[in-house]
Amino acid sequence: MRTLPAIALLRSLFDAAVAAVNPELCVPRHLPMRPDGRILAVGAGKASAMMAHAVEGAWDGPLCGLVVTRYGHAVACRSIEVVEAGHPHPDGVGLEAAERMLRLVSALGQDDVVLALISGGGSALLPCPVEGLTLADEQAVGRLLLASGAAIGEINCVRKHISRIKGGRLARAAFPAKVVTLIISDVPGDVASDVASGPTLADPTTAADALHILERYRIDVRARIVEHLRRGHDETPKPGDPGLARSEWRIIARARDALEAAAQCARKHGIEPVILGDDIQGEARDVARAHAQIAIRCAQGNGPAKLPCVLLSGGETTVTVRGNGRGGRNAEYALALALALQDYPGISALAADTDGIDGTEDNAGAIVTSDSLQRATALGIDAGEHLADNDAYSFFASLGDLVITGPTFTNVNDFRAILIEASA
Repeated sequence: MRTLPAIALLRSLFDAAVAAVNPELCVPRHLPMRPDGRILAVGAGKASAMMAHAVEGAWDGPLCGLVVTRYGHAVACRSIEVVEAGHPHPDGVGLEAAERMLRLVSALGQDDVVLALISGGGSALLPCPVEGLTLADEQAVGRLLLASGAAIGEINCVRKHISRIKGGRLARAAFPAKVVTLIISDVPGDVASDVASGPTLADPTTAADALHILERYRIDVRARIVEHLRRGHDETPKPGDPGLARSEWRIIARARDALEAAAQCARKHGIEPVILGDDIQGEARDVARAHAQIAIRCAQGNGPAKLPCVLLSGGETTVTVRGNGRGGRNAEYALALALALQDYPGISALAADTDGIDGTEDNAGAIVTSDSLQRATALGIDAGEHLADNDAYSFFASLGDLVITGPTFTNVNDFRAILIEASA
């Protein structure tokens, strides 16, 4: 029988989800055998520092390396250097780290092993433009792509083809050393080559694909970028490339793991969980409206589970930015959900990013209650206007309903839970 109030229960589900994909739990059991030569740990992503820390705690031999994480996401390590750099917008610190990483792996031999610690966020943290392009070019393309509504696979396709380190190029630079890649996946469908733009994995996409993506979303980039993609003479390594012959990878944590942990937590509290999917994509507000319809059907006794129940989902929604407000995709989802539910009795929800940062703000996401709109109206706040201005952060900040966790040091992307407690 449930004893926790709705908001506390929702937060406990989120906490259980994040705990299940903590690198300290996931990394040690996947470490390679000790090599005859050296082992060099490299990595990038919001979880990379904690992954490095987990490696140090479990490794019993000499160890060195370099990982790059977002500002504020560093974890103290003894042997592996941790660098903090810009995310979601790349900066010069990340560029310097990426160039150093390429030099480090290029100095290894056949008896050596590269242990690549890869997690979401690594694309921005490892800027390394191809010859003829600049950091400013990468920054500009990234900003436009992130605001376009393009899916993460599309965004990373473009990123790979203007980079000297993404799309398998880091692994090819390390050859003939063996490369073992451990991945905490933040991409829908767990497409490993899309996580952090796959610096150590073969890339099935082409420069022509990247060019088509820019055209599809009408992204106006500098002429030299278009010309580079049109030439296509410096393609990323493809499956079967001999330079990746000694490279292997494994996904060690993913959204499904987090959702299963949340489902188990829900059962302990007498709540029936329904996992809607771990790879949901689409515009945040569109996904929210669809989920609101399912929640209302549940409340009316026509849903996929008996009450009380909770609808769980993961994946990565997108936001096409048209306004001037603040807020990431999870807060936008939550605001659109609140509007679609219209304070429906007995329904509350939490939407948050498992890395603790929703977009560029200081919150992980937001809470929706069965009186969110009523409380907003009492404060003179128009929810519809805030959604139109992509200003979900300000809306939930005014209500005191932001979810603020700080960095979680892991990242399996979006976590959403809609709790339906009683029939209408």
